[in-house]
Amino acid sequence: MNRDKLLNGSVIKSLLAIALPVIAAYILQTVYQLIDTFWVGRLGTKAVAAVSLSFPILFLLISFSIGLSMAAAILIAQYNGKGDSKKVSLITGQAFSLILLLAIAVSIIGFLSSGFLLSLLTKDIVVLEQATSYLHISFIAIIAMFMFNVFLSSFRSIGEVKLPMIIILVTVILNFFLDPLLMFGWNFIPAMGVSGVALATLITESLAAIAGIIFLIKGNDGVRLRLSNMMPRLFWIKKIIRLGLPSSLEHSSRSLGMVLMIFIVSTFGTLAIASYGIGTRFLSFVIIPGIGFSISVSALIGNNLGAKQYARVEEIAKKGMLIGFFTLTTLGILLFIFAPAISAFFVPNEQELIVMSSTFVRIMALTFGSIGIQMVIFGTLKAAGKTTLSMFLAMVHTSALIIIAYLLSISLGLNELGIWIAYPIANIISLGLAFYFYQKKDWLNHKLI
Repeated sequence: MNRDKLLNGSVIKSLLAIALPVIAAYILQTVYQLIDTFWVGRLGTKAVAAVSLSFPILFLLISFSIGLSMAAAILIAQYNGKGDSKKVSLITGQAFSLILLLAIAVSIIGFLSSGFLLSLLTKDIVVLEQATSYLHISFIAIIAMFMFNVFLSSFRSIGEVKLPMIIILVTVILNFFLDPLLMFGWNFIPAMGVSGVALATLITESLAAIAGIIFLIKGNDGVRLRLSNMMPRLFWIKKIIRLGLPSSLEHSSRSLGMVLMIFIVSTFGTLAIASYGIGTRFLSFVIIPGIGFSISVSALIGNNLGAKQYARVEEIAKKGMLIGFFTLTTLGILLFIFAPAISAFFVPNEQELIVMSSTFVRIMALTFGSIGIQMVIFGTLKAAGKTTLSMFLAMVHTSALIIIAYLLSISLGLNELGIWIAYPIANIISLGLAFYFYQKKDWLNHKLI
């Protein structure tokens, strides 16, 4: 999307033009994970356990890359809106160098400590061996993952979202064929089991990163990677870290919150755990449009803040909240109606599980619209550089959810129903707080550039 459309085009058209390809890209990334799960499931329970143990470690570290990439995207968006192409290229180079150095350090330390970290989580020798092998290769792939995140964030910050979506689509298709080929072997290719899945990820992520770097170097879309801008400059490195660290902690706190919720849910038995698993998978799909609108609003607001078009900034935020609310409310209504049928599709012969998971989904669905508004407010705050406030709001939501779930389910004896009810209550509390900070409008005059 060219700069003129970001600054002068129809707000709704611009929001949807950015959000829809982002939503499609996130759905494709979810499919990527489902493909891995599908093929690993063919190797048995221990293989699934090996990958499951590795994922939280990887996600925690990837969170830091996401946060720093997001910081670069905020700065790029504002300087792009201002029309300062030299600063856009400079920040791209600084972010690339910083994240590359971080990736190399994480890759080496992670590779060397994989066995020790996993030994703290399992004593099963077979699972430990498979998980260590999987994590070793995954830590090598970390470098490519981090580099692709730089490309992804940089391009999205200027409204260019179709190219990243196409690259992700190609990697998903390639991964679908590489997974079984490397897992089970064929002709001269040996069967690698779980390691084959990690190797498939390494290959596809590396190809995506190479493609991303090529497009950054070409710089046809306004964001250009130049060698002269890659020499670390303390002022910009500090600025990116200061903006990015809160976003990194925000992502990390959400993953930690999921782990803590599992501890509470597990006290009510296998049926509750399975229902929680199904319900949160529904939630993860519903949140995808919210993420898309958040990124879209952030890119548009960042550019318009840079151009000092404050009236348009408020229009973008308000229309973004309306679109987010109505989209997620519609999804909530559909899930409320069809929850039993969708649950039955996943677990066709488990009537108790269908009933309990459907109850969880229906209780959550009542406040899906509030999630849409919150995500847009988060995107608005981040675009203005208020990443610490966004982190605070995310942590409040996570803390409220855990505390309310504990009080209702255990202290008041509502059992798993108390956990289900905690979700809409936490959503309403979080929405009220987020809207309060949005209405203060101090973010509107927050100076980054």
